[in-house]
Amino acid sequence: MNWLTNFVKPKLKAIKSKILKKENLWVKCPACGQMNFHKDLQDKLYMCSNCDAHLTMPINERLISIYDDGLYETKKIPKVLEDPLSFKDKMKYTDRLKIARKKTSNNDAILVANGKINNINLVTAAMDFSFMGGSMGMQVGEGIVLASQLAKDLKSPLLIIASSGGARMQEGILSLMQMPRTVAAIEIFKETKLPYIVLFTNPVTGGVSASFTMLGDILIAEPGALIGFAGPRVIKKTVNEELPEGFQKSEYLLEHGMMDLIVNRNEFKEKLYNLLKHLVG
Repeated sequence: MNWLTNFVKPKLKAIKSKILKKENLWVKCPACGQMNFHKDLQDKLYMCSNCDAHLTMPINERLISIYDDGLYETKKIPKVLEDPLSFKDKMKYTDRLKIARKKTSNNDAILVANGKINNINLVTAAMDFSFMGGSMGMQVGEGIVLASQLAKDLKSPLLIIASSGGARMQEGILSLMQMPRTVAAIEIFKETKLPYIVLFTNPVTGGVSASFTMLGDILIAEPGALIGFAGPRVIKKTVNEELPEGFQKSEYLLEHGMMDLIVNRNEFKEKLYNLLKHLVG
């Protein structure tokens, strides 16, 4: 038994680790099935080399792509009570948080950053879908409040990069309370008459789409992003009818007047700068 435990098991783990590392070098495009080498995908801002589909982009790399020379300063978000309901489903909520933090190296599903875009100061609140589906709990609400207050104090435009599955069920009604709280924070910021711009990435659903994101002065979406309160499958079952082609995709929303622009990721910084240049001078 000692021989199996001390020799064979570590060898098998080492082989498995090598296989997983090799597999991680390639990323399959969910739209066309093309295999993209991870370094090429990173250089192309996580756009498929075959069909230009926009894949999930790490939050830190997205901020680097926006700010001048990739330089920005992250702001410390005030801490909140981590597990107010002592929630447990298949595992404890506190354990889920630990797993998500280890996976993303971030404290929660939002980062607040400040920097320059072609020498125009910009405050950004960026949501991270890889952290528990970008779900909005008290910490995310605190991040939106902080970003809006910081932008107001610095007299800076505010950009929110949204990517979320909605409210965080593990925090119950406390997560739902972040909807009116974030709306109030944004409305206070908008009294400054400074630009408030929202970028919708794939996906933005639930309470996040039904609160602060739709209040932007300019609403920009990435191509093919799913945007809506409930998913198409749920709506189809509710209304018991066939939904229009491309329903709730960014192109459909643009056609029906709910989005202002659809911008490719590699063109976003230039488009954002042109907007800010006209809006803030």
